[in-house]
Amino acid sequence: MNPIILPGGVHAVLLLHGLQSSPAELQPLAKRLNQAGYTVHVPHLRGYGFTPGDTPRSVTHWQDWHAQALNEFHSLKQKHETVAIGGLCIGAVLSLSIAVELGTQVSALCLLATTLWYDGWSIPWYRFFRYVGYYSPFRYYYSYREREPFGLKNQQLRKWVAREMSHKDSSIVGASKLNLPAIQEAERMINQVKKYLVRITAPAIIIHADEDDVASPRNARFVAENIGSSMVEMVLLHNSYHMITVDNDREQVAADTIRFFNRVYAD
Repeated sequence: MNPIILPGGVHAVLLLHGLQSSPAELQPLAKRLNQAGYTVHVPHLRGYGFTPGDTPRSVTHWQDWHAQALNEFHSLKQKHETVAIGGLCIGAVLSLSIAVELGTQVSALCLLATTLWYDGWSIPWYRFFRYVGYYSPFRYYYSYREREPFGLKNQQLRKWVAREMSHKDSSIVGASKLNLPAIQEAERMINQVKKYLVRITAPAIIIHADEDDVASPRNARFVAENIGSSMVEMVLLHNSYHMITVDNDREQVAADTIRFFNRVYAD
């Protein structure tokens, strides 16, 4: 799972992929940001992202995810005037975690399909039983298999992902299965981030689909209402599900992100 590294101008953007996924899901946004003049890095985080051959025991603690992302940020900051952070799904939560720690060092945030609750319309009713699995040996044997619509409203792309998932361990939208240790660590990070949203000062754009099948718009509203930033913009999309960086509204996601970042640097 190769990182995406796109050299550009003095303003850099660190993009963080979703849980047990890869940089590929952020490639369309990364390319558009780079075309607009930004340096863009999309790392693959070990123990957080998907790697062929991983098992549930390969998952590391969320603090390790945070440390890896923090190192990526500092590496960029050494060479660029500013560094903004963006992330998709749990990657957005990880972005918030970094912003809590670094304060004004983070120049801007792009929060995409932020997931603080798994409360979207496609999440099965038995999701609550995961809490039982967290604290038993069962946690290393059960995985939640991704299923249609795979976070995609675009039917053609959905069919392609379904074919990929049928004979591969992953696709552009991430791993074919999510294991319980990964979900548990993500929820531990979520609980920490919720407590300290008010400490975040970076300007933030929050982009979310009103039909998000994994995390309802409640997630975006919670961030908008509780983040400490003085510059906050919220955008609701109307033609996508959860995977907004590759779904029907991907061009709007890129355009709004670029517009917001340009506004931050123009002020």
